[in-house]
Amino acid sequence: MSFGKLYTFNANTRSTAIRAVAKANKLDIEVIEHERDTEWPAEYVKINPLGKVPSFEGADGYNLTEAIAIAVYFTSQNEKTTLLGKTKQDYASILRWMSFFNAEVLPAAAGYFSPIIGRGQFNKKAGEDHLAYTYKLFDVVENHLLINTFLVGERLTLADLFAAGIAQRCFEYILDAKWREANPNTTRWFNTITNQPIYSEVAPKFEFVQEIIKNAPPAAPKKEKAPAAAVAAPKAAPKPKAKEVDEEEDEEPQAPKSKHPLEALGKPTLILDDWKRKYSNEDTRTVALPWFWENLKTDEYSLWTVDYKYNDELTQTFMTANLIGGFFNRLEASRKYLFGAVSVYGVSNDSVVKGAFLVRGQEALPAFDVAPDYESYEFTKLDPTKASDKEFVESMWSWDKPIEVKGKTYEWADGKVFK
Repeated sequence: MSFGKLYTFNANTRSTAIRAVAKANKLDIEVIEHERDTEWPAEYVKINPLGKVPSFEGADGYNLTEAIAIAVYFTSQNEKTTLLGKTKQDYASILRWMSFFNAEVLPAAAGYFSPIIGRGQFNKKAGEDHLAYTYKLFDVVENHLLINTFLVGERLTLADLFAAGIAQRCFEYILDAKWREANPNTTRWFNTITNQPIYSEVAPKFEFVQEIIKNAPPAAPKKEKAPAAAVAAPKAAPKPKAKEVDEEEDEEPQAPKSKHPLEALGKPTLILDDWKRKYSNEDTRTVALPWFWENLKTDEYSLWTVDYKYNDELTQTFMTANLIGGFFNRLEASRKYLFGAVSVYGVSNDSVVKGAFLVRGQEALPAFDVAPDYESYEFTKLDPTKASDKEFVESMWSWDKPIEVKGKTYEWADGKVFK
């Protein structure tokens, strides 16, 4: 009899333990793997309004979201299970370690490797911070496993299965051979768990990273060589082969692409891609920003502060960061003419959105009105000759200082870079 449907992504780290216990408990589960970055059908949004995975749709009408809750629910279907511990303290400790890996380890590690593998904008300072915190978190794990074989108790529990699923991503991208040699306890534990049949039969295949993945700076554009002087008249080009009839019927003439209004400004002497590479690959404060001020051409570019108009409507900081990311996605048509960073400052239900942009030309509207939601933001021109405006830009692009709004101080929480 069907137990229900599990909605997830292919190789989703938070779903590995759920699949493991479903199989171990012989639950008849239909696994539906949704394609990343595609829109969810309306039926799914009714189950999980946030459109995230994993989610469970029970055959009896009971629906459940959040990975830990689903994993515990699946495990508890076997009343004789040992995966939830022997005592109430065991159970609390299992939830503790699952929460630790879900809420601490995965966001920190993904904050480093996700932009490098193409899921987000890479920022050197933010990447370094995420990586340092990931190592700090695994120091906690390493010290715990010095005197413990498993995370909780003396036998395998749900905590081990869930944590290993998330740790697998870390061993795939961050925890390289050098780290594994220096951290034998965590490495031993991970190998022990991932070789258990309950885990290995459902887990996605992977390879240990030998050296931590690093951001590869984009290659500088190659200069085209000037064509050699012609020594003879070129041969007549062969006549194009006639298309098949079905090709002619399938293809329609393409309308000419409309030009971006900023294209009329011509080629600037400060190439924006040069600055973007400098920002991405050098320390922001000590190298990138001094280079920027030295090379900035104020007759070619202008600087603008960006403020979200509806801060009183913001709730969770991660949702606000997603809002900024969506705005950036809709600015794609102006990528050649823009660079900037916008951040969330504060905490959930008490935050503000603020940032700074470098814009080709002296007006903001031609660059930003390609995004339908640009009117949700206020753009104020800055004067780079003023020390206060210059300091503001440096703070917005460095993410290392709090800001003050209406007499209240807000700490940096999260941010996005458009480059």
